[in-house]
Amino acid sequence: MSKSPSAHVSSADEKRQVRFAMVIDLRRCVGCHSCSVACKSENEVPLGKFRSWVKVIEKGRYPDVSRQFLPSLCNNCANAICNRNCPVRATYIRPDGIVKVDMHRCIGCMYCMASCPYDVRYINPLRKIVQKCFFCDHRVDKGLEPACVETCLGRARIFGDINDPNSEITQLMATNPVVTLKPELGTEPHVFYIAADYDAMDPTSGVDINHIHFEEPY
Repeated sequence: MSKSPSAHVSSADEKRQVRFAMVIDLRRCVGCHSCSVACKSENEVPLGKFRSWVKVIEKGRYPDVSRQFLPSLCNNCANAICNRNCPVRATYIRPDGIVKVDMHRCIGCMYCMASCPYDVRYINPLRKIVQKCFFCDHRVDKGLEPACVETCLGRARIFGDINDPNSEITQLMATNPVVTLKPELGTEPHVFYIAADYDAMDPTSGVDINHIHFEEPY
């Protein structure tokens, strides 16, 4: 994430709208799941639910086998289908591009969950409302990085303002080919991947961890 602005700010910088996004560099991801743990701890995600997780697939035949990883989270899309389909307008997009859910307006109807092509939303079993990744906006608003980015051991996750030509994320995207999930849908995802495995990106491979049933503890 780019550093705090200096005291001297040009008129062009003042007019430029911040647009947050994340790049996940799979050349650096080791599948340690520290991002998932950090997310659950930071956001008090209920047992059996996840805002961020790492999809793992195995390829090849013994002895020529490999494991491929695909960290998954809300893409905070610029053209979010969930935003259009929420009947009570609980879902909205902040000026900086972060897609939010107003917990006071959400009625838990799950229209947004049905609309989301990425299966990254879940019902909070305690609050009975829909929740997801918000790029840790409560941290971002204080000038901090999302918990998953700060915790990533291999620095595989880079977060920042893609409208800032001097930001680390912009320069990384300018020098490396990036892909997004299901670009054909026109949702304009703002989580970008470098060196992603196309088999791992296939939604029919692996399982959605938020659809696994976890036994509640006594």
